[in-house]
Amino acid sequence: MDKNLKRMATMQRLQVTGLELFYNNGYYNTSVDDILKELSLSKGAFYYHFDSKEDFFIQILENLLARKVYSLLIEPIEGHDNPVQLITDCFENALETAVHNELDCGFVLSNFVNEFRGKNEKISKHLNDILQIWEVNLVSTIQKGKFNGHIDRHVDAEGVALFLMSSYMGVRTLMADNAPSARKYRFMAQLKQFFKSIEVKQPAI
Repeated sequence: MDKNLKRMATMQRLQVTGLELFYNNGYYNTSVDDILKELSLSKGAFYYHFDSKEDFFIQILENLLARKVYSLLIEPIEGHDNPVQLITDCFENALETAVHNELDCGFVLSNFVNEFRGKNEKISKHLNDILQIWEVNLVSTIQKGKFNGHIDRHVDAEGVALFLMSSYMGVRTLMADNAPSARKYRFMAQLKQFFKSIEVKQPAI
């Protein structure tokens, strides 16, 4: 195998395993020794790839978490079609993924945001940057919907984006406890009702 490909595969394996450790145990309850033991790595090998535990975690955020949020929640709504349908389908698919994946179900991003709040400014900035990109994308999509005549022009795009983000993160947290499929179904039913309330009303024929 090409050396660069082999190194990339190794880094991917390290970061995926590291993400599971940090998610299950928490960042501050996971030591470098825990990481080394789980990955069967020597300290020399670990510090060859990463400067510190913090550097390891930040690379996980950049290479795994940011890309996952983009592929699940941002890329699917980057279009010029009806934003209501785009966002509905996006949330439906993202929540269905969570139903079948225990690690994914608790929404790792919000867990880490809560863990690092007030404790590590550098890591918090990386996490908040991911949230901000998601928020800007939602606001832009809703604004397009207003411009294209799908969403009522009086709708507060920033307020809707905040509502969507907070409700999505909330239901993901609740889905981690029990009955994820049922909770997803009920959430989506209410989300669709909400969208009906902000869509442009079509005149009766």
